[in-house]
Parts: sequence; C-alpha cells; structure tokens
Amino acid sequence: MWLPFIGLLIGILLGLTTGFRVPDAYSSYLSIAVLAALDTLFGGIRAQLEKTFEEKVFLTGFFTNIILAAGLAFLGVHLGVDLYLAAVFAFGVRLFNNLAQIRRILLDKWTRSRAEKSA
Repeated sequence: MWLPFIGLLIGILLGLTTGFRVPDAYSSYLSIAVLAALDTLFGGIRAQLEKTFEEKVFLTGFFTNIILAAGLAFLGVHLGVDLYLAAVFAFGVRLFNNLAQIRRILLDKWTRSRAEKSA
C-alpha cells in the first residue's frame, strides 16, 4: 500500500533536487505522464480501501494509460490538433472521481469507528 507513496515521494524529491529541465517540446507528454501516474495512484488507493486491489491490474492500467495518452498526444502533434487535452480531461475527471470515492470511504470508516466508540 505504501509503495506508490514512497515512489511518488522519491520522484518529487529527485525532481526538486536535480537541475533537470524538460524541453518545451516534451512538456505535453510529461503532463500526460504525470496525470496518468496520479490517476493510477489514486485508483490503486481506492481499490486498496475497497479491498479489491490487484497488482497486475494496477501495473497494466498504469502502462496502458501512459501509452494511450502519449499516443493521443503524438497523433495530435502530427495532426496539428491538441488531442492531448482529451487525455487531460479524462484523467482529470477520473482523478476527481477517485478522490471523491476515497473521501467517502474514509469518512464512512471514521463515522463507523466513532459510532462504535460511543456505543
């Protein structure tokens, strides 16, 4: 459960401490990769809280999301259309849905634990 958080933390620390700069030509690809990673991370957290987490689904979902989103961005660049915005929109909607579900699950658990303590 904590492995995705540790990976995210290591990635953020490496990004902040190194002087690496992403060229402007690749910024849309990087934004999609970050959104795909966050979508997969929050989907994994939600699945873990719902006790339906499967490692294979988690990993294949991550790579499938990145490949599809990068493919859309690549195709959009060659067609002269911002197709990567479709992926940004889809990942954004899924992120908010997953966060809402995580919040509901945690609130339900908290409410139940308070009710059990007061009973």
